[in-house]
Amino acid sequence: MSDLSLFKDQLKKRTKKFAHDCVKFSLNLPNDQLGRHISGQLIRCSTSVAANYRASCIAQTIPVLISKMSIAIEEADECEFWIEFALEEGLNSDSNGLFLINEAHEIASILIKSRMTLQNNSHK
Repeated sequence: MSDLSLFKDQLKKRTKKFAHDCVKFSLNLPNDQLGRHISGQLIRCSTSVAANYRASCIAQTIPVLISKMSIAIEEADECEFWIEFALEEGLNSDSNGLFLINEAHEIASILIKSRMTLQNNSHK
């Protein structure tokens, strides 16, 4: 297995675990209007990170690959927002929230770096 294949497999697993962890975090939010809203948003965007990264791994063209990565980046940033918002509102005291904020940020950073490399290499 090449280093690139190993990296892709590890990041697939990491983004899927992130989605599972965000779902668990969401399920611990209160069952009121705000809790349900944030829960739905966080479940949607966290699972989208994993699904779009996975789709980028089988993209047929560089523009499609970059597009899927860009969606995953935006969704990871949105996850960071919703987790921060839930914590700031005092809706979840789960200490895992800070880990999830960091994980969302790290995933977005990895994908941004990968996208920059792809964009630079495709213009050569």
